[in-house]
Amino acid sequence: MVYIDRLALIGYNKVKKRLVIPTSLLKRRGEAISFRAGGPNLRFKDRYRGTDMKLFEFAYCGNYNKSLANLAALAPEKWSFGNQNDNRILKSYIEYTFSKLYDEGKVIEGTNSAIFNTGLFDTYYKPICAYFVKNFVPNRQKWYLDGFYTEYQLVTMGVDKIPDRANYFSDPSELVFDTHLDIVPQYDHIFGDQENIDRLPVPIKNSAMRVQLFNGAVETAKRMLEANYKTAIPQFYRGNLQLLIPICLQDPSKPDLALTCVKTEDKSKYLGRTCLTLEMAYSNARLIAKPESNWLQA
Repeated sequence: MVYIDRLALIGYNKVKKRLVIPTSLLKRRGEAISFRAGGPNLRFKDRYRGTDMKLFEFAYCGNYNKSLANLAALAPEKWSFGNQNDNRILKSYIEYTFSKLYDEGKVIEGTNSAIFNTGLFDTYYKPICAYFVKNFVPNRQKWYLDGFYTEYQLVTMGVDKIPDRANYFSDPSELVFDTHLDIVPQYDHIFGDQENIDRLPVPIKNSAMRVQLFNGAVETAKRMLEANYKTAIPQFYRGNLQLLIPICLQDPSKPDLALTCVKTEDKSKYLGRTCLTLEMAYSNARLIAKPESNWLQA
């Protein structure tokens, strides 16, 4: 935890309503920050997330839903949950991918255009990029989303280099669950945080045996992992790579939630930090790759 005295602040951005904090005070990305204002009981908490640039701050996106529909046609897969047709998964994917790329310096801006690699491919496995032109409307974002284009289309438009994709991991072994390690759930968060409690099925939420039921679900997940290590699915969340495992609380063949697992610093065990709904888990996992699993599907 980094505690920041109010005298250390160098400014306040009135437009974005954000505190401006010297980056030298940040020990590492993702570390929690607490702003002290007169005593330990008055705190402002936030989390450092790199540049935190949002797509809609960077560019005016016009008819965004139409652009997403065009992109979904270029990169066909199930981009909506259930029977919906809103491309909600794709929308989340593009917006978070943009922020990650901007943080990595991979959103390329020229004099008259800007471009980033979506990380998606067309049916011929050619990369698809978002392409921006100058926004000539005064006092608005600098760029305007022109559309999503394949590599071939971009070449015909005079683009001679495709930017790099986002990078979510450096060690491929991080994507594989070590079945020799124990899983230690963080029950004070899973059952003590209201958002987490609300994600539990009602019968489990109201059960006096919910800890025992959850322990049983974790043991079932461990057996599933031993049978197939690919049961664990990587996700990217707030700058960290985590592994998702299924938690079956009511029916052993039907997951209710996904438990996020991270290794301890000494790599001796996994910490099960929080539970996500299956929709939340899928959206986070899709940032890295389309989940190829029989338990986590759109």
